[in-house]
Amino acid sequence: MSELETTVLVFARAPEAGRTKTRLIPLLGADGAARISAQLTQRALRVAVDAAIGPVELWCAPDCSHDFFERCRDRYGVSLHAQSGGDIGARMAQAFDDVLRRHARAVLIGADAVSLQPADLRAADVALRSRDAVFAPAEDGGYLLVGLRVRQAAVFEGIAWGSAGVWSQTLAVIDRLGLHAQTLATGYDLDRPDDYRRAVAEGLLVPELC
Repeated sequence: MSELETTVLVFARAPEAGRTKTRLIPLLGADGAARISAQLTQRALRVAVDAAIGPVELWCAPDCSHDFFERCRDRYGVSLHAQSGGDIGARMAQAFDDVLRRHARAVLIGADAVSLQPADLRAADVALRSRDAVFAPAEDGGYLLVGLRVRQAAVFEGIAWGSAGVWSQTLAVIDRLGLHAQTLATGYDLDRPDDYRRAVAEGLLVPELC
């Protein structure tokens, strides 16, 4: 276990037409939405690698067999890991349980956390040197980044995932557990057409040609 490195976990779903970024389909079509999903994953991996705080792991759903994930492994030099079953909270808890058995600290981001920059991951790394946990809230009431240095499955339990109350509920859990946590700047993820338009306008994504 290296005390000098923080492992970065990128959670991503295979970019399959009709099964990923479905809320973008009315705007971009099924194939276009899948291509944006792939672009988001690649952007998240670049951010994670460029942060240079430690090894990067790509956690894949539904498994690691899609050839897109294999190309990402080869292009970005990351390792592939399969997400477990259950809701997003259960999958994050399992991933942290696995990684924190092998590494001193871990930071997890979702592929759709389009506003995150390498500096955000570096800030999370610094925070974890003295804090139990670190989070970057999202404008929609969730969060874009979570970092831990001890296994804390309870952080992910009893949360209404997908709701606007994820962050407020998580804050209550942090308080109940007595964790020393740091909050980073609020950002946004890409779920809906307006998020897509915003990310394109800000130069974070290459637009799809409809």
